[in-house]
Amino acid sequence: MIETLNQIVAEYLPEYDQSSWLILSAVICALSVVIDLVIRAFFAQLIVQADKTKNLWDDVFLAALTRPVLMFVWLTAGYLLLQVLQEHFQLTIIGENNPLPGLVPVVLLAWFLIRFLRKMERVLVMPDRMKKPMDPTTVGALGRLLRLIVTVVIVLIIMQSYGYSISGILAFGGIGGIAVGFAAKDLLANFFGGLMIYLDRPFKVGDWIRSPDKQIEGTVEDIGWRQTRIRTFDKRPLYVPNATFANISVENPSRMTNRRIYEYIGIRYDDAGQVTRVIDEVKAMLQSHPEIDTNQTLIVNLDKFGPSSLDFFVYTFTKTTDWIKYHEIKQDVMVKIMAIIESQGAEFAFPTTTVHLAGIPEKPELENELAKI
Repeated sequence: MIETLNQIVAEYLPEYDQSSWLILSAVICALSVVIDLVIRAFFAQLIVQADKTKNLWDDVFLAALTRPVLMFVWLTAGYLLLQVLQEHFQLTIIGENNPLPGLVPVVLLAWFLIRFLRKMERVLVMPDRMKKPMDPTTVGALGRLLRLIVTVVIVLIIMQSYGYSISGILAFGGIGGIAVGFAAKDLLANFFGGLMIYLDRPFKVGDWIRSPDKQIEGTVEDIGWRQTRIRTFDKRPLYVPNATFANISVENPSRMTNRRIYEYIGIRYDDAGQVTRVIDEVKAMLQSHPEIDTNQTLIVNLDKFGPSSLDFFVYTFTKTTDWIKYHEIKQDVMVKIMAIIESQGAEFAFPTTTVHLAGIPEKPELENELAKI
């Protein structure tokens, strides 16, 4: 198409008067507008038809393809206008051996692929469009890697088109990579640390994590190639290099199946006769509680003789993992335990000390003094 119009410009433009180049430029612009409107209407109809199908990839493909196609139309129009100007003003802006026109489709193809990958990332994590949505962290990592590959390939193609030796660049990159590796070992350690997070997936964006080895606790907001951003519970951002996670233990409470209630309760030694009944009623209460998971471990037993109390412990799990609801359930359980102890005529123990005084010697003088007091 471009070559045909170039021949038309070369053959017929000199035969027209001085205003003919303006007419030809106007025709090119008008045709570009018409073609733009036709393509927009065509793709709009295709997208409407694609929405009716169950296949999700046709929607993504058409949405990613529309803008590169329109850009190709206008770049073609711009190239033709440039040819007209070159013929009229005897200029040489883009020569015959310039690889730029041939690279335009390649760059637009790369743009289409990058748009397609971005839109595919969004679709893969949408629960309303996917039966089994993928992990956003994994999808984001793979998307970044694929976009990086496309970008590198396009850059190499452009460099090759302009006469640069790719083999030399690759050889230099191999040798230089060793030097860079030594100089930026921490950066590479963080990069591979992030890669291991993406592959092993000990946590993902949105998870609550903490480390017993470091003062790290909060919600994961972003996992980058160099560092991970965590929002602590006091709403401060915490930036952790990814290499750190290769050397520490990480706990992920977000993946817990239940929350545990583990409490000690002390009863007075004077109420030793009621301990068995209290324990039996507390256990029965827990077994019938609608929010307690009876399929998990449930223990209520006398555990030890304390300094001033008989101590029994409650060990059970709630069905919910929600932190706020868990504390509501725990409060309800503890209030019911208080009611059970009171209903059995027992009382909670508190720290007490009994002081035994030695016998006072029989001294009349001392007894008289004490009597006066």
